[in-house]
Order: sequence, then C-alpha cells, then structure tokens
Amino acid sequence: MAEIADSGGGGHKGGKKRAKKQSTRIDMTPMVDLAFLLLTFFVLTATFSKPKSMELTFPAPPDNPKDQPALKNGITFLLSKDDRIFYYEGEFRPADDEKGLKTTLSELSFSQDGNASLHKYLLKKSKVMQDQIRALDVKHKNKQLEDTTFKRMVREVKANPASYTYLIKTDDKATYKNVIDVIDELNVNVVGKYVMVDILKPEMDLVTEKVTN
Repeated sequence: MAEIADSGGGGHKGGKKRAKKQSTRIDMTPMVDLAFLLLTFFVLTATFSKPKSMELTFPAPPDNPKDQPALKNGITFLLSKDDRIFYYEGEFRPADDEKGLKTTLSELSFSQDGNASLHKYLLKKSKVMQDQIRALDVKHKNKQLEDTTFKRMVREVKANPASYTYLIKTDDKATYKNVIDVIDELNVNVVGKYVMVDILKPEMDLVTEKVTN
C-alpha cells in the first residue's frame, strides 16, 4: 500500500513542552487504481489509424472491341508523368478516321487558378447539374421534400443521360496521386458518372507526342 506518512514529534523549546502531533497518512492506492482504470478505458475506446482506401468499379471489357457502344457526352482524361493531364471530348477519332475528324488533346493543370485549371473546367461542365441539386437542396431545407425523396431526386439528376461521363486513363508513367486527385475533383464537383479504363494505343501515341515535345 502506498502512503505518505508525516509524523510530528514533541520536544522542548524554551522550557515549554510541545504537544505531540498526530501522524497524517494519505493512502495512494485508490489513485493508482483510478489511473489504471482510466488508462484501460482510453486504450479500449481509442480508434487506431486505419489505412485509407478508395473503392473503384471497373467495367467489364467487351468480348469484341468493335461491339463497344459509342460514348455519348463523354470526356476522357489522359494522365501522364510530371503531373500532366490531357483531355478530349466525345469519341476518340484516330488519324485515319473515315469522317476525317482527328482527335486532338488539350491540357489541364491540377492548380486551382488559371483558365486551364481542372477544377474550373469541371465546375463549368457540371454547372447545370449543380444548379439542379442546389434547387433540390433549398426545397429540402425548407421542408418541401422528405429525406428519401431528396436523395432519390439527387441520384436521378446525377444519372441523367444528358450529363457527362468521365473516363480516366493513365499511361505507365502516371502516379496514383494524380489519379486520386482527379477522382477527388470529380467528387467535389458533384460529378455523377466516372470510370477508369485502359488507355488505347492511339491515345498513348498522342500522349507520348505531347510529353516529348
């Protein structure tokens, strides 16, 4: 048992006899028990750091690439080394396309400023969708829409066939960080449909031409 004892002694001073003081004892055992109880409590209730992960869904490749349906309202991002990100809108058209329309790549940056900012580009492309969701949010806050109805209508807005579908493709020099940054921007801008797919050989050739110039 831990304790602190303070015993006072009597004595003579100036010819007077002093009264003997009672010893003072402080039992420290309950405080030690309390410390261990608190330590056990915090250890059991603490949340340990967990590795963060992001769940992605990849589409099943078609049995025959020629049977793949044409992409409507599609925007394709092509990621490469040195944090470079290129994009094109619509279907990919190689140089020997029978319609004579060759796909050209434009470049964006991960910076928040500038006309070529990925953030500003997505903000502009998703403006109509965001306006619709804001209007629903106002009705929801004004108690004009129930929670389940509000969530259902938001999902319908995001799944609208007229909204853009974003394809994310990378070459062998792109980084995982850039992929996550693109997905974060898509989520911040309330983009409803995006998917990661393999880069095509003609697309790879265009990216290589861009990064080597």
